[in-house]
Amino acid sequence: MSAHLPDDRDAVREALIAWYEDDHRQFPWRRTDDPYRILVSEVMSQQTQLSRVEEAYADFLDRWPEVADLAAAERGEVVSFWSDHSLGYNNRAKYLHEAATQVTEGEVGPADRPPGGSDTAEADGEFPTDPDELQELMGVGPYTANAVASFAFNNGDAVVDTNVKRVLHRAFGVPDDDAEFAESAVDLMPDGESRVWNNAIMELGGVACGQSPRCDEAGCPWRRWCRAYETGNFTAPDVPEQPSFEGSRRQFRGKVVRALGNHDELMLGELGPRIRVDYSPDGDGEGSEDWLRGLVGDLADDGLVEVTDGEDGTAVRLRR
Repeated sequence: MSAHLPDDRDAVREALIAWYEDDHRQFPWRRTDDPYRILVSEVMSQQTQLSRVEEAYADFLDRWPEVADLAAAERGEVVSFWSDHSLGYNNRAKYLHEAATQVTEGEVGPADRPPGGSDTAEADGEFPTDPDELQELMGVGPYTANAVASFAFNNGDAVVDTNVKRVLHRAFGVPDDDAEFAESAVDLMPDGESRVWNNAIMELGGVACGQSPRCDEAGCPWRRWCRAYETGNFTAPDVPEQPSFEGSRRQFRGKVVRALGNHDELMLGELGPRIRVDYSPDGDGEGSEDWLRGLVGDLADDGLVEVTDGEDGTAVRLRR
């Protein structure tokens, strides 16, 4: 058991759950236990503002309401949607599409699962319910797998994200160490309540215990135990800064995908001016044809575009 947590853990748990259930942000993915919809929300929410995710989430589910609909879609359509809604790395769209295919084709779950088993994924669109099995889905790491298991099936472990680390460090003095955070989070979570608990502790970090704390304003339920509130020292583990998006390679990858989404095919010389006003095919460095070839080559390696060299030049199209 973690030595950093207070002795009256039951009171700590009850206070947080009561605070969350009394009032919390009403995101649409908190009103469902559909694993497909929760997976979509979790993938979209990775390093993306939740206000932007809400609109994209609704549009995405209008277009592909069930996991089978997404699996049947052309990958290029999904990637174009992702880019049009500014949802970050387009690889996430590719992986989400592949994960939907794995589910609908019964490619996830233990190899020795019994025929007709009710607690594992079958070839009829069922998701696995266990975090380990969920990690068999393309692009799904430990955090996302645990979140889906928690929020869809109430069958997850304690979630440990940046918000949770900040809360545990400030409230109980848990050292800035991944193993310490994991031990304390697991120790604190009540058995069999991963759905409400993980939602509640992440809400606490997002609403009351952000980088600029709002302890009294948000009515933080842990003020009576919180070391930071007692001492006034609200330092927390460092939060890595995101690299600048403007002018980044990631931004230009998105511009390529958007340009190709509006055309069946573009020659390299046509594509360049559409993504950079300073495109100079004969130049050196950024904005040159060599630079553009490297950019579309990376997208091709990721399975997002197709590049064809012919007598008339190099053609680029979204992969279908």
